[in-house]
Amino acid sequence: MTVEQLVDKVYDTLSKKDLSAAGDKLAIQVDLTGRNSGVFYIEVLNGTLSVKPYEYNDRDARIMIAMSNFEKLLAGKLDPKAAYATGKLKAEGDLGKVLSLAEILK
Repeated sequence: MTVEQLVDKVYDTLSKKDLSAAGDKLAIQVDLTGRNSGVFYIEVLNGTLSVKPYEYNDRDARIMIAMSNFEKLLAGKLDPKAAYATGKLKAEGDLGKVLSLAEILK
């Protein structure tokens, strides 16, 4: 899967979710590591979702994860907290916002 395909999949998946856990603003940059590396961001601003294949300089947080593990997160096959605890997902910035994204993904 390419980064662009993953961006589309993330948008499709999140657009069907309850975004209320994001609050007024949630901006998380996702750095994909490993063989299929790339970058994209997820933003929820006043209930409006954006997922774009760009860096987000004014982000709340940044997560680093392999594409295969991010796909598992989307599919509900990998728990975000377990991924963080085992080092499959690394985060910096506002960890509360990362937890909000984890809540949305449930």
